[in-house]
Amino acid sequence: MTPPPQPAPQPPGALPTGLPTGLAAGLPAGRVDLLVAGAGVVGLAHAVEAHLRGLSVAVVERDAFAAGASVRNFGHICTTAQDGPALGYALAARDRWLRLAAETGLAVAESGTLVVARRPEEMAVLEEFAADRGPDQVRLLDAAGVARHLPAPGAAPLGGALLPLDLRLDPRAAIPALAAWLAGRGVPIAWRTSVLSAEPGLVRTSRGDVRADRTVLAVGHDLDRLHPAAADAAGMTRCRLQMLEVAAPGGLRVAPGVLTGLSLLRYSGFAAQPSAAALRDAVTAASPELLDAGVNLMFTQRPDGAIVLGDTHHYAATHTPFDDEDTAELLLREGARLLGVPGLRVLRRWRGEYASSDRTDFLDAEVASGVRAVSVTSGIGMTTAHGLAQAVLDSLL
Repeated sequence: MTPPPQPAPQPPGALPTGLPTGLAAGLPAGRVDLLVAGAGVVGLAHAVEAHLRGLSVAVVERDAFAAGASVRNFGHICTTAQDGPALGYALAARDRWLRLAAETGLAVAESGTLVVARRPEEMAVLEEFAADRGPDQVRLLDAAGVARHLPAPGAAPLGGALLPLDLRLDPRAAIPALAAWLAGRGVPIAWRTSVLSAEPGLVRTSRGDVRADRTVLAVGHDLDRLHPAAADAAGMTRCRLQMLEVAAPGGLRVAPGVLTGLSLLRYSGFAAQPSAAALRDAVTAASPELLDAGVNLMFTQRPDGAIVLGDTHHYAATHTPFDDEDTAELLLREGARLLGVPGLRVLRRWRGEYASSDRTDFLDAEVASGVRAVSVTSGIGMTTAHGLAQAVLDSLL
């Protein structure tokens, strides 16, 4: 089989600008079975799933390439830590990522997740989680076991766990690879094209109209502008986060993604354990500033060795354009403590923004006959989007 076209090589940290895009900025000439608005991970997941089902598909994206939350994240496919419907979506998405990796040549590492525990309360949560999930999903580790995966001499773990099902990839490569895979199979992607409105059988865009039997609006937090009533009904707001890329101290290499005790308070599978309340009390007593800033201390390592460190969470309908340096310093302080080093050297900084809701992890609303607004409203789009797309198309079709 002829390999799919690939994006041109880019300098480290750059976002791709020369993607193969099917009909480039052109819209499909005729009617399509499915029109997808948005070429982030949620939109592309729906396009991939529809294409695999034999449907005619087209994608419309307002930017010249995907530049939002889908490329600003850790690249951590955090399957095991999910619970309820999110766990089902995450398991299905894991299988899809591995299939797409085989077909596109995208590097997807089956390296798992290391959870580092530094408090007894954190180990208590992990022990309950391990008992709940079993050894195929959770392997408890002592301090020496953690050190084998996190060879940082200055780190001082009490213990931890390895979650072997989890995956890791570079989102800056993954999203362009999905777009290129689709374009190489004849799926038109109209870049720099905004959706103005969607109604039964018709989508109006900034470059003209598209006839579509069904439409998926995967526009993330911008749903509050395109369909504010649907966003309001789901309690959607915007989550702003700060992330950093730092140099690996001493040439440190860590294969798995790394979570900490703060992660145990954010991911539903951990947070559902009985000991999570005691852990929250311990963090509140010792470091309330971490909870105030919504810190989820975690990191992944880029293929070039740089460490993606984060992250913080703030919620509002509209955020100010100003970032607080104290928040970044908080991340750097906690990252240095985790690795047991005096400090960390910053290579890059950026802000993320994604749709969030305290009512649901997944927004799936019919805004007109055959028109669905779909968004992951819990910050786990890379982990769940491919599974969510399967469920949405099952229902939509």
